[in-house]
Amino acid sequence: MKGIIGKKIGMTSIFSQDGKQTACTIIEAGPCVVTQVKTIDTDGYNALQLGFGDKKEKQTIAAEKNHYAKSNTPAKKFVREFRDTSMQQALGESITVEIFAEGEIVDVVGTSKGKGFQGVVKRHGFHGVGGQSHGQHDRQRAPGSLGNSSDASRVMKGMRMAGRMGGDRVKVKGLKVIKIFTDKNYILVSGNVPGHIGSIVYIQK
Repeated sequence: MKGIIGKKIGMTSIFSQDGKQTACTIIEAGPCVVTQVKTIDTDGYNALQLGFGDKKEKQTIAAEKNHYAKSNTPAKKFVREFRDTSMQQALGESITVEIFAEGEIVDVVGTSKGKGFQGVVKRHGFHGVGGQSHGQHDRQRAPGSLGNSSDASRVMKGMRMAGRMGGDRVKVKGLKVIKIFTDKNYILVSGNVPGHIGSIVYIQK
């Protein structure tokens, strides 16, 4: 497996040679620095620890400074491990979008947008109770019955109810790499990617 840390820039669309339009997401992928190399002998598993985005020195604690000094790089804002990776970079080396090629299929992991407290219609796709008629009082978007009065006499665990929505870790699989701009470290993947503009995403194959 190979992967890289990136930042969502926005969305656009691109036309292919045959005139087909494809919606795609622009991601600023890297450059990332290898801040630690983990092996089975030292840590019990193989992994590469990558860092993305420089951190202000006044916000960096001493332990972080010593950790990043081993790779001769400033402290990083975002750090992510990629296990069982096929990348062979050494400590302190940079990883760019060049590890991917146009036409490859990748998975993108991000954090979905937070929606706040939402009702059951928006959160779970409920259709409301009955139709609007005389005598009903604001029951159009109500959840309806919550339990079984003849059995447990309580609300069972896992009942779909109103609550906080969004802000979850989401993986979108099978996105195609449309185009790569090595000069700007941009990578265009087909379709949409979870998260708001400026959020951190992980691209992996």
